Amino acid sequence: KRIDAERIQSELDQRRIVLVAGFQGIDRAGNITRLGRGGSDTSAVALAATFHASLCQIFTDVDGVYTTDPRVVPNAKKLSEITYDEMLELASQGAQVLHNRSVELAKKFHVNLQVVSSLEDKPGTTIKEVTKVEKTNIAGVVKDSSIARIALVGLQNNPGVAFQVFDLLSKGNINVDVILQSIGREDTKDITFTVHKKDVEQAVELLEEHKTALKFDHINTDEHIGKVSIVGMGLMSNCGVAARMFEALYEAGINIQMINTSEIRVSVLLDEADVDKAVRAIHAKFFDET
Repeated sequence: KRIDAERIQSELDQRRIVLVAGFQGIDRAGNITRLGRGGSDTSAVALAATFHASLCQIFTDVDGVYTTDPRVVPNAKKLSEITYDEMLELASQGAQVLHNRSVELAKKFHVNLQVVSSLEDKPGTTIKEVTKVEKTNIAGVVKDSSIARIALVGLQNNPGVAFQVFDLLSKGNINVDVILQSIGREDTKDITFTVHKKDVEQAVELLEEHKTALKFDHINTDEHIGKVSIVGMGLMSNCGVAARMFEALYEAGINIQMINTSEIRVSVLLDEADVDKAVRAIHAKFFDET
C-alpha cells in the first residue's frame, strides 16, 4: 500500500486543487477496488501524513465529537478537542463519527485531525496527541447494540482450552470483543464472549463442529444485549471514575451482566432494552452533576 505523491505534488505546485477518490484504491493487478467502510477518512489521513499537513479536516454530517449520541441525550456536549487514544476507544466501542482505522493512522503519523460539519460553518472537534483540557473526568459515553453474547458451558478445565476456542474463531475471521472466563468448578469451566450479531451463526456452527475436540457441554447465545462504555484519560488517574459509572447504573435500576476494562475505558454488558437508559444515566452522572 502506497501513495504516489509525485503526481499530486506536481498539481499542487501548479496551485491546482486536487480531488482524490477516497473510497477507492488499486490492487496489485491494477484493478480499481473499494477500500471498505472508513476508506475515505483513512485515505484523507494517509494523504495528510504523506504531505506533512498541519491539519486534516474531515467534513461529515455532524459538527464534531460529542460526549454521547445527541439523539439519545439531547444536552450532550460537543468536545473542542480529544486525544487520539480517547477517539480510538470511542470509535472502537461504537461511535460512528470516525472509523478507527483513520484514527490509528493519525496517531501513528501524528496527524492532527478535525471533525467539522459539511452543512454548517461552525467549530468542530480536533483530535490530537495531547489536549489542553486537564482530564479529570471522562471524554464520553458510547453504546453498541450490534453485539451478541456466546457462552461455552461445561468446558474441560484443562490448559490450552481458551487458545483452542479463540484460535478456531480467529481462523474463521470472527472478531471477539469482551471475554469472561469463570472460576473452574470441579473439572469444568465456562467461557463467555461477545461477537458481532452477524457472526453469531457462523461462530456457533464452528464451535459445534469441533465440540468433540473442545469438550464442552452446550452453547448459550443471547442477541438481546448491548454494550455501554465510558472513555477518558481521567480513568488512569482517578480511582473513583468506574465506581461513579456503577453508581449511576445502580441508581437507574440497571443490572450489569459483564464488565470489561482497559486503561482509559470501562465497558459493561446490559440487556439491550436498558442501553439508552444506561447512556442517559451515566452521562447525567458525569456531565450534569457539579
